Amino acid sequence: MSHTVAELNKIKRAPAVEGVLPLIHQRWSPRAFADKPVTSAQLITIFEAARWAPSSGNGQPWRFLVGQLGDSTHSKILSALVDFNQLWAANAPVLILGTSLSINPKNRNPNAYALFDLGAATFSIALQAEHMGLTAHQMAGFDRDAARKTFAIPEEYALGSVMALGYQGEPSALANEELKKREVAPRERKPLKEVVFASWDTPASFA
Repeated sequence: MSHTVAELNKIKRAPAVEGVLPLIHQRWSPRAFADKPVTSAQLITIFEAARWAPSSGNGQPWRFLVGQLGDSTHSKILSALVDFNQLWAANAPVLILGTSLSINPKNRNPNAYALFDLGAATFSIALQAEHMGLTAHQMAGFDRDAARKTFAIPEEYALGSVMALGYQGEPSALANEELKKREVAPRERKPLKEVVFASWDTPASFA
């Protein structure tokens, strides 16, 4: 059974919890992208959101490589993805490779929070994109060594994820049945009792 974008977003929307931002409930990670470009103005706004993300010591260690469909940066990021991700990400208008400086530039000591900070900036991108009517999907499935070599990324920069960004497309446009199956599967999350503790493995009580 095929679904429209509107029908699919109803399936994917998380159950409402009072007080939680609706934007968080509606955000998810599609793989189908519409044939519609993301403008330079939109990208500037999205990266401004990332720029103001929190970071340890205000170090702002993140560095993003951004490719737009048809340019060499997009092609290079795409080539580093595993085959399964290439199947659908090839149609994403924007591909973003996130990196983070893993040392403190002031004293050259390791920065244990580099990827944590990058995650905060990346999620800022995802939420800003959702607010603007765009959608984003992060990927861990890529060859980090190949990406580092292709872009001559210095060793002191840790590689985080690749994000596909654009307007959501119809799931029927995806290349194979496995992709379509994943696109329409309901979202699931662990209950709070499995992730929020008062002591180790003892769920916190908020009564």
